[in-house]
Amino acid sequence: MYKIATLNKISPKGLKNLGDKYALTDDIDSACGILVRSQDMLEMQFSSELLAIARAGAGVNNIPLDRCAEEGIVVFNAPGANANAVKELVLTAMLAEARNLYDGMHWVHKLATKGGAGKMGIAKAVEKGKGQFAGHEISGKKICVIGLGAIGVLVCNACEALGMDVIGYAPFMTVRAAHDMSSTVPFTTDLDSVIGDCDYVTIHVPASPQTNHMINADVISRMKKGAILLNFSRDKLVDEDAVLEALDSGKLSKYITDFPNDKIVGHENITYIPHLGASTGEAEDNCAILAVEELKNYLENGNIENSVNFPACSLGKFVPGNGHSRICILNKNVPGILGDITGMLADMKINIANMVNQSRNDYAYTMVDTDAIVDETEISAQLAKNDGIIKVRVIK
Repeated sequence: MYKIATLNKISPKGLKNLGDKYALTDDIDSACGILVRSQDMLEMQFSSELLAIARAGAGVNNIPLDRCAEEGIVVFNAPGANANAVKELVLTAMLAEARNLYDGMHWVHKLATKGGAGKMGIAKAVEKGKGQFAGHEISGKKICVIGLGAIGVLVCNACEALGMDVIGYAPFMTVRAAHDMSSTVPFTTDLDSVIGDCDYVTIHVPASPQTNHMINADVISRMKKGAILLNFSRDKLVDEDAVLEALDSGKLSKYITDFPNDKIVGHENITYIPHLGASTGEAEDNCAILAVEELKNYLENGNIENSVNFPACSLGKFVPGNGHSRICILNKNVPGILGDITGMLADMKINIANMVNQSRNDYAYTMVDTDAIVDETEISAQLAKNDGIIKVRVIK
């Protein structure tokens, strides 16, 4: 029985997919898997029982990825599961800002609750004062979409459908993104060549040390005067001091963000949304379902898909009871270690029926199917003699 702990409220549709082999537990130290959404795990200590953490969402800045890798804990996320929800919120925010809906609705509310309409009544007061909220249409406006992952591609396609002139930017285009994105939306690997004439710039990249403050004073200086910047990814991607300065100078006309904080709240040209990007029932269901599928695939089959700290790697479905085992080895990505693993298995008279090894940065993953049942305790003890081996698990 696999014990799974949940650190946040996880969609029942996702938990339902765990099945009979799984039991939910409140005892985190006894769990081999954790399902989490937003709870801060950065200072959390993990037991030796923990094999994997599955984040029911895309961002993983609440999880200590490097420490998990060092301890042999595979961390998964759910890329694309909330993409449609974020896309719809980006469009909502852009359209509402273009038509001054936030200010207009607030004004009507004040008329109704604070007696601003006077004797003429609400209807006449609205007709008299509505001109102050005249906006513009987004059709025909140019937008640069930074980041062409699942969300960025959907934003590109939707903006094009609304009649906008769309340009996508990414350092490279994945096969999946190229397949999913409209063939009539151009993309570039040179941001400077396009950002200068865009009315809107929206950013959709993951937060990392490499993307921290990627929208900075230098980038903003090359943007079109009066452009509108949207951030529905992470606050750390944007240098907020530079944004505030650009808003005060008129370089930017608006900053729309899903990440309000003490520094930026109160500025009249910033629209704050209370981190609602993935806050739909559908997105929560989709994220939970995908997180559970990833967790089950790893625990039952040893396969890794959508991990953020170990490489993708698969030997397909493992069928127990056929007189064979699957050895799963998390190891450091150092020269010679694969030869060490195969040599040590040969010394133990273990025949390799099938094998796959994948690496990613400092870490690698090796899966070995054997033609006989093997002893996990013996294999773990022998492989642990190699300093490059992090964790060994045998499925049988």
